[in-house]
Amino acid sequence: MTDALDAWSEFHVAMLGATAALAGLVIVAASVNIGKIVVAKALTARLAAAIAGLVLAILTSGIALIPHLGGGWFGALVLIITAGATAFQVHAALSLRRDPGHGNPVPRAALGFLPLAAYTAAGVLLLAGRPVGLVLAATGSLLALVVAIVISWIALVEVLR
Repeated sequence: MTDALDAWSEFHVAMLGATAALAGLVIVAASVNIGKIVVAKALTARLAAAIAGLVLAILTSGIALIPHLGGGWFGALVLIITAGATAFQVHAALSLRRDPGHGNPVPRAALGFLPLAAYTAAGVLLLAGRPVGLVLAATGSLLALVVAIVISWIALVEVLR
């Protein structure tokens, strides 16, 4: 499976650069209005979860580039770092639940769990020796980008209202 992981190296190099750049932009954009953001607990938690998702994508792509790393090790590491990002998303979901002013929290929280589901499935499949897990890891990376962009945009719009 090392060869299969090596075949994804260009994808991971591209994702590592793009995701790191986006993470920096999100942090800079948030820091401009940090005073207003920290007052809104649910907003702060969602933004932290989005950044944690970007860090997950950065770490996954970086780990995938480690030479001679086997698929099983990659899968195990993906599961470990996904667990960390999941803690941030669970906190965000609970914060949304306590924030009654913005409607039903379920769809708003569900968005953040999409990349985590893809990464979890990827890790499990890779541990089982199934190369299709690499496709799900790539899907998780792409979803992490989209989710972070959407949540960051929502956060910035809510702050400026």
